[in-house]
Amino acid sequence: MHRAISAFNALQEGNLRFANGTPLATNLSAEERRAQSVEEQTPSAVILGCSDSRVPAEIIFDQGLGDLFVIRVAGNVVAPSGVGSIEYAVEQCGTRLIVVLGHSGCGAVKATIDELQRPHESRSPNLESIVNRISPSVQPLIDADLTEDQSELVNHAVRANIRSSVRDLKKGSPIVEKWIEEDFLFVIGAEYSLETGLVTFLDRVPGT
Repeated sequence: MHRAISAFNALQEGNLRFANGTPLATNLSAEERRAQSVEEQTPSAVILGCSDSRVPAEIIFDQGLGDLFVIRVAGNVVAPSGVGSIEYAVEQCGTRLIVVLGHSGCGAVKATIDELQRPHESRSPNLESIVNRISPSVQPLIDADLTEDQSELVNHAVRANIRSSVRDLKKGSPIVEKWIEEDFLFVIGAEYSLETGLVTFLDRVPGT
């Protein structure tokens, strides 16, 4: 658990530095840093984040080369390849903390809301697969008549999608389930604000 606590604290502190405009003077291409990571990698956390170009995990958490194991896909959805990548990071790299990182104004979430309200016949099958993964967490919000304020609907849907991905990861494989039950691995959700640069953690690691 100590490693997960340390990783969580590092992410919190790094994000505050980023949001306050006081990042550490870390040269990502420094020769010494590269040399240290040639033989092995020991990332402190896995970030399952959105592909949005405005949410680069290493930058918003003020981390350097080799510090994070990052998986990015539109809408931070959980797919088999992502679960396999997480299993690798835990088993081979010793990572103990997984953060599902969504963000405000997520385009994939907006596209899902749009699809549920106004279906598009011409949507590509590949994009449709992402929408289909997000829609179960969004449909209940639409059914609850939150559609009058679209901005508020998006805000609620973003968080619902993050929590859905956290649940999907926790049940993503027997291996991951076993690690979580043994307090060997922790999976938490977080939301990045495009407006403020701050990350709000929706869950905590025990002891933090």
